[in-house]
Amino acid sequence: MTEIELFDYKVASINIDEYSHKQGHKLINTINAYSYVMAEDNIEFKKALQSSDILLPDGFPIVTAAKLLKKQSISKIAGADIHKYFLELAQQDGLKVFYLGSSDTTLSLIKERITNEYPAIKCSSYSPPYKPQFSDKDNVAMINAVNDFAPDVLFVGMTAPKQEIWAAKHKDLLNASVICCIGAVFDFYAGTVKRAPRYMIAMKLEWFYRLIMEPKRMWRRYLIYSPKFAFYMLKAFLRK
Repeated sequence: MTEIELFDYKVASINIDEYSHKQGHKLINTINAYSYVMAEDNIEFKKALQSSDILLPDGFPIVTAAKLLKKQSISKIAGADIHKYFLELAQQDGLKVFYLGSSDTTLSLIKERITNEYPAIKCSSYSPPYKPQFSDKDNVAMINAVNDFAPDVLFVGMTAPKQEIWAAKHKDLLNASVICCIGAVFDFYAGTVKRAPRYMIAMKLEWFYRLIMEPKRMWRRYLIYSPKFAFYMLKAFLRK
């Protein structure tokens, strides 16, 4: 695992072929230009990202910042990459995975696909209420749903920063070997939202594909937050 201090975070690029759910109770999050800029205005989100056991570079702006500011090369690891890896590991070892978040419809599609593609996996899920903030009763129900199943891998998909803050706050109450916040991957895997073609990902144009496919939801992320991240990166470079 290559771990570097980048801005105020320990960003790690792991060799997912060598990673194992048996390495302990780990909280895995991702960071990209959007989440970095958002965390600068949300101290609770920033602390949640900083408390990650592993914080993956999910975006080429983060990879570029590491190279420019730290003279180190790290690999981009998207949420979809770590999700696929854990599913393959779970299939191989007959593990249990749990999906917390999204709608019942999306979760049903996920479980149907897992049954077809990874028949050795034991899978369960829970759809929390859709609201800006969960009540204590909501939190208890979510924790109980996870712990009753006791998964090897818990995937949390409630969009940033909600999912990272929730996972950081409740990590020690969750009976799961690995807790992994992967947001939009729920929709990608369910097929309700299409991920960019491989050639666009290879050309570092996944952001452009998402902007075209969901302009109303994504324009602010890529046309406002990305330039802000570039500004932060330039400021850090000049300071250095």
